[in-house]
Amino acid sequence: MAYTLGHNQYGKAETRVVRVLKGAGRHELLEYNVSVALAGDLAATHLTGDNAGVLPTDTMKNTVYAFAAEDAVVTQPETLGLRLARHFTDTVPSVTRARVQIAQTPWRRADAYGEPHPHAFVRDGGHLRTATVTCAEGRDWVVSGVRELILLKSTDSEFSGFMTDPYTTLAPTSDRVMSTAVTAQWWHTHDEPDWAGSFAGATAALVETFAAHHSLALQQTLYAMGSALLDRSPGVAEVRLSLPNRHHFVVDLSPFGLANDNEVFHADDRPYGLIEGTVRRDGAPDPELAFDPGQGW
Repeated sequence: MAYTLGHNQYGKAETRVVRVLKGAGRHELLEYNVSVALAGDLAATHLTGDNAGVLPTDTMKNTVYAFAAEDAVVTQPETLGLRLARHFTDTVPSVTRARVQIAQTPWRRADAYGEPHPHAFVRDGGHLRTATVTCAEGRDWVVSGVRELILLKSTDSEFSGFMTDPYTTLAPTSDRVMSTAVTAQWWHTHDEPDWAGSFAGATAALVETFAAHHSLALQQTLYAMGSALLDRSPGVAEVRLSLPNRHHFVVDLSPFGLANDNEVFHADDRPYGLIEGTVRRDGAPDPELAFDPGQGW
């Protein structure tokens, strides 16, 4: 029986690098979790064990550390991802595609006696900023994103008029808590001159729309959030959103002789509804290699 080797890639996953940027009397702190995946003419190592075209994954780790020392590169995850992906496709003859995924851990400056301390930091429990850069065939694809952006609105959300069957027990509601942990990825059609400003504008569009939008369904809110991001970011062609519905159920307090006018809830983390969708700019080009199909949403 004959077999054929299908798509394959290899790399170094989750290299954690912390960089201290030392200014005069004031430090900045950056922390990235970097994953590299390379693909190309690599069949020999699978079929015969010939490693002549294989760059060791340990070398990839060292490259991440080395490039993190470049001040002009390390300050934004997109620029670090571009530097790494271009390096691997330019210098490894067997590699035709490099994908670099970066998650940035947020830190904020610690207060000391009422003032921000110049070199002490507190881990910020907020969202993770992400960037995925792919280089192949002489082209770059840059996808910025956010994970674990946790949002909640205590009213201004409905869900009714849905289909029912013999197994349906959910009651329609015109007033509910809506909460989610946003995962979003958006594809830039060209390099941004200000990656940090672009990210701030995109995330602000997501948060502001979630807050202001009167929701008849989480699906409707997803589309509104994606549309607002595209409105705010003219260089973005497509945004993909994954919104788990973090359910909050009203607790029945009647056995205790108490009323509950949507004030006391039970937060249930699973099972949960998972709403996912893509919003594309009309006439936008095909994203091709922008999004990694192996990573889902």
